[in-house]
Amino acid sequence: MIRPSLAYRAVAALCFLAVVGSAPVPVRAAETVLPDFADLTERLLPSVVSIATVMRTASGQRPRPQFPLPPDAFPPDSPFRDFFRDFFDRGPQQAPSPRPPRSFGGGSGFLIEADGYIVTNHHVIEDAAEIAVTLHDGKTYTAEVKGSDPKTDLALLKIEPDEPLPVVEWGDSDTARMGNWVFAIGNPFGLSSTLTVGVISALARDIRSGPFDSYIQTDAAINRGNSGGPLFNLDGEVIGVNTSIYSPPGGAGGSVGIGFAVPSSIAKTVVAQIRELGRTRRGWLGVQIQGVGEDIAESLRLEEPAGALVAVVFPDSPADQAGVQPGDVLLKFDGNDIPTVRDLPRMVAGAEVGSEIEIHLWRDGRMETVRVKLGELEAAEAALASAEDAEIEPATAETLGLTLATLTPDERSRLTIEEDVHGVVVTGVSPDSDAAAKGMQVGDVIVEVGRKPVRTPAAAVDEIDRLQQEGQTSILLLVNREGNSLFVALRTAES
Repeated sequence: MIRPSLAYRAVAALCFLAVVGSAPVPVRAAETVLPDFADLTERLLPSVVSIATVMRTASGQRPRPQFPLPPDAFPPDSPFRDFFRDFFDRGPQQAPSPRPPRSFGGGSGFLIEADGYIVTNHHVIEDAAEIAVTLHDGKTYTAEVKGSDPKTDLALLKIEPDEPLPVVEWGDSDTARMGNWVFAIGNPFGLSSTLTVGVISALARDIRSGPFDSYIQTDAAINRGNSGGPLFNLDGEVIGVNTSIYSPPGGAGGSVGIGFAVPSSIAKTVVAQIRELGRTRRGWLGVQIQGVGEDIAESLRLEEPAGALVAVVFPDSPADQAGVQPGDVLLKFDGNDIPTVRDLPRMVAGAEVGSEIEIHLWRDGRMETVRVKLGELEAAEAALASAEDAEIEPATAETLGLTLATLTPDERSRLTIEEDVHGVVVTGVSPDSDAAAKGMQVGDVIVEVGRKPVRTPAAAVDEIDRLQQEGQTSILLLVNREGNSLFVALRTAES
């Protein structure tokens, strides 16, 4: 029998190892001991507070319980325990004299400065007549609202403590990853100092609650009363402010494992601005934008659908002064790619007011660069609100088979039109008109006529008349319908 030589066997062994070594190695979850949160919890509990609010209601009667509710139904440290004990001890015949009605709310918060600055949610303290903050040791203080921001649902409170208080540190939410352990401390359903644990389920989640949505999603149980409380990482740093939950239709509003937190990368900037100025101060470009789908990308000869398509450039805005035009696709802002349309508002808002920013845009099949000096969003919104308040009394006009009306607050409410939509509203469509054939509807808001923004029916009619006199037989309208922008071209009577 022929035996393989030692050299042959060595070569064969090496070949075997090479084959085995080239096989894919399965990726497995790290086999580590589950974290123990006891030490972290003990250290962080004193920095998390309970917030109770009293709101005035519109009616003239003080609300009364409709069924017996014993005071013992509330935990000993609940801010509502004393109120209900007082009510039931007095009895209905001994109730205090009538006073303006009140309703009650509550939430959580956390200390960021030893002299009593507290972060919470805007919706926790919105419309509050009185705010009480209870610390972990049971001490209660009256709080003052230093400022709040509905767009990110954040608020900053101030109490005057007797001594320096323990605080939390901000973490870096930008380094957080799906699957990281996180934990929340708060006061769900009035049960103070409650710990819940989970992982990061998703990042940069858009839940359509505002223009700057980029939430951390977690399966750590978040319930009513957790609002405004901190979401911690394993270093005990705050990487999110717990804000909302998903509750299925018909549900009781409890946790189903889908909670959302404002990331610290957004929260700490907003809070710092409120701390310094009493309000936010965001960058403003002055454009209305829409997404770039595959069909639009193909029609514009873009290699891939990306960026933000400019639908409207507001007159005298930073974008207008820089030469940005409707139809431009903004692809880079200050050197950073704009992957989707919803990324641009956060980039602009986070940039310094007054700074000069380079924007790369796609126009007429080629790349161009413009420099924009950013304005201030809050100042622009205030100016727009003032201009709208100063408009002529509500008016109507008819043109191209459409009945147009001033977009008044009453019309917004009746037709459920969002506050950030501006133009003239369609209140009637002639059934035999080209407008009807093109699908125009009551409730549509005409934002532009022939690429020019309009705010009154008279301005819309004047612009249509001007275009007709120039010989145009088709008038291009930019229409906002239920929050979506679309272009509609209507034939004139002469065409």
